[in-house]
Amino acid sequence: MLLNLLHESTCHHRTARAEQHLYDPGPVRPPHFAQWNIFAKVGLFGIVIISWGIAFFEYMAQVPANKMGYVGNGGPFNIWQLKVLQEVITLVVFTLFAVLFFKSEPLRLNHMIGFVFLVLAVYFIFKK
Repeated sequence: MLLNLLHESTCHHRTARAEQHLYDPGPVRPPHFAQWNIFAKVGLFGIVIISWGIAFFEYMAQVPANKMGYVGNGGPFNIWQLKVLQEVITLVVFTLFAVLFFKSEPLRLNHMIGFVFLVLAVYFIFKK
């Protein structure tokens, strides 16, 4: 009986949301990434090549930094510290990119709280 009530309330909620979506266009938002004209002309293969190009330059910085920074090669960091630093740097770069280019995706409080936890992860990884 309880499962039937849950199912009915869920279905009613979905239907009500779908009907609301049909009649209410919602807030006006800037165009999504997929709607940018330049990316519509490039196609999937082009997007993959652009993504690999961005990753290539990221790895050109990360791989030497990992090699030079590793304690086994005379650097100050162990593998755990290097990995956490790499992720935090990647997240910072991604956040800047997302805020500048994906204006339809707002940076929210829960994202900021998650970033604080990542900074805490760096603190605990580096704590002796």
